[in-house]
Amino acid sequence: HQLQEVLDREGMACTGIDNIAEAITLLELNNWDLVAAINGVIPQENGILQSNFSSEASQANLFGPPNQSEAAEAATGVVAPPPSSSSSSSSPPSSSGSAFCPIIPSSRHIVERQPRMLNFRVEYRQRSIELVLEEGSTVGEIKQILETELGVPVSKMQLKGWKSGDVSDSTVLRSLHLPKNNSLYVLTPDIAPTASTSQNSALQESLNQNFLLVISHREAQRDYSLNFPGSRTIQEVKRNISDLTNIPVRHQQWEGWPASASDDSMTLAVSGISYPCHHLSVCRRSSPANAQEPTEECPDVHMISDSEGDDFEDASEFSVDDSEMFGMGSSTCRKSPMMPENSENEGDALLHFTAEFSTRYGDIHPMFFIGSLEAASQEAFYGKARDRKLLAIYLHNDESVLSNVFCSQMMCADSIVSYLSQNFITWAWDVTKEANKARLLTMCTRHFGSVVAQTIRTYKTDQFPLLLIVMGKRTSNEVLNVIQGNSTVDELMMRLMGAMEIFTAQQQEDIKDEDEREAREMVKREQDEAYRLSLEADRKKREAQEREEAEQVRLEQMRKEQEEEKEAIRLSLEQALPPEPDDEPGEQISKLRIRTPSGEFLERRFLGSCKLQVLFDFVASKGYPFDEFKLLTTFPRRNITQLDPGSTLLEAKLFPQETLFLEAKE
Repeated sequence: HQLQEVLDREGMACTGIDNIAEAITLLELNNWDLVAAINGVIPQENGILQSNFSSEASQANLFGPPNQSEAAEAATGVVAPPPSSSSSSSSPPSSSGSAFCPIIPSSRHIVERQPRMLNFRVEYRQRSIELVLEEGSTVGEIKQILETELGVPVSKMQLKGWKSGDVSDSTVLRSLHLPKNNSLYVLTPDIAPTASTSQNSALQESLNQNFLLVISHREAQRDYSLNFPGSRTIQEVKRNISDLTNIPVRHQQWEGWPASASDDSMTLAVSGISYPCHHLSVCRRSSPANAQEPTEECPDVHMISDSEGDDFEDASEFSVDDSEMFGMGSSTCRKSPMMPENSENEGDALLHFTAEFSTRYGDIHPMFFIGSLEAASQEAFYGKARDRKLLAIYLHNDESVLSNVFCSQMMCADSIVSYLSQNFITWAWDVTKEANKARLLTMCTRHFGSVVAQTIRTYKTDQFPLLLIVMGKRTSNEVLNVIQGNSTVDELMMRLMGAMEIFTAQQQEDIKDEDEREAREMVKREQDEAYRLSLEADRKKREAQEREEAEQVRLEQMRKEQEEEKEAIRLSLEQALPPEPDDEPGEQISKLRIRTPSGEFLERRFLGSCKLQVLFDFVASKGYPFDEFKLLTTFPRRNITQLDPGSTLLEAKLFPQETLFLEAKE
């Protein structure tokens, strides 16, 4: 009766098994180790209980299985009373009513909380430095240690290998969400390498190379072709395969790793695998509970190896007390709510939520968007198609017994934090208070429609927390999935990855449509630009033509004015000429015959006493001005225009007759 009462209270609370015969069978398979039996039933990622007495129980079972009283004492720490004693005289401690984990009677059965330690392998040229630091340390502290070890000044040191890109010296390691084992390398571009650094150059080249790992999942009969940079560690590869195959790292059994790959913290570049392609296979390791004879090569599930430490950290990694870690915390004992009631500003409410979440569960958690739900939707859905993300809406309820386990073990798991940070915009809200819940429903109705708000209303308190996965579409937003608080890490990861597959397919269509639209717009812009340039060319051509026409008009006007001026001068000269004398005897008359450039002849009689100027004026009155033409004699050739205009025709020997010709001046 005592054993049945213990099993009913503790085992059923965790596993839901109500068949006493089935419970005893599980205990026998696990050498009467209650914690190991529970670990074999509940999902491994929800937390593994540590047993410090499994070896003692195994030794005792060499002489036969213990009786029920001994099993109950070994499993619960409650000493069963003698058969003659009343069952009411010594009763075991009462259960807390948790639906997830049993009461552990002694703190020695739970891993003690300690600061989370991070392991670093830092490679520099031909040296490799191993470092162990608390996650509260900064990047600058790592560089200071390396300065002492390598003799390289911090100012000339570049620490590479961070998954999030380059980080500053003041960055706290906790904020980078690093795994337990990490591989980094140091670059010193200002320090010239020597001949001894040729191996280091080859290593740097290997770190920058991409390795194709063809990994065969034997159980699923499926091959995965995955590309990894040389700086990726073996541990990170195993973690990625865990996400793909749902086989936890501690349960993976590998074939194909070279003998030199003895440490999971080694990078692929130095592990000895083939380049550029290497073949591996993986399967699930047989559970010790199902094995016929446990061996040293197959440790019990609750044991932790150095290479698997990143998959199972101590309880301090979640930064909650023991009761909260197993889902037994009560919301009534907390000093402050997750979110203030009736907060006027959504951004302030989210700041309070993030601070309280970090206080309860630690700094390793998804990066919650600080701002309104509308702003989060804009950030996730309305950028360029390549930059869009899914929107994850986390709804918290302190009244639900699932909240502590979901937050500490699901939302704070490294794989979940990393996946959400890379692919989602995460927005959170606390619905513990009715006023805050009503406000959330109003926001959901406004942004996603009444169907989403009605869906949230249908969930009961004990089904919280909820994680809504929302995808933005062209005309509306669609809720792809609603993940409840009773999910495991594997289930949560698989549903997130399923949502990402749907989103990626839609995103590719959106990118294609956006590229086609941009191509059409670019063609239109080019056409508009060509049309603008054509109009500009036509305008310039028209302006040039107008200028040319205006210039022609101006020149024509000037020509007319000059001709009018010349005509006026000609007329005035013609009027000023003395009359032509008659050919009468006794008068000294000089007959002059003048040939023009056109071949015509001008004939006129002049008095021999006339001045040469009269002759010049006569020629000018006929359209041949003195400043443009010169008057020449035929033989001997003389230039009359060079003579003194005041001399007479007789003095110029142009008497009694002479033939002259006009010639344009040069």
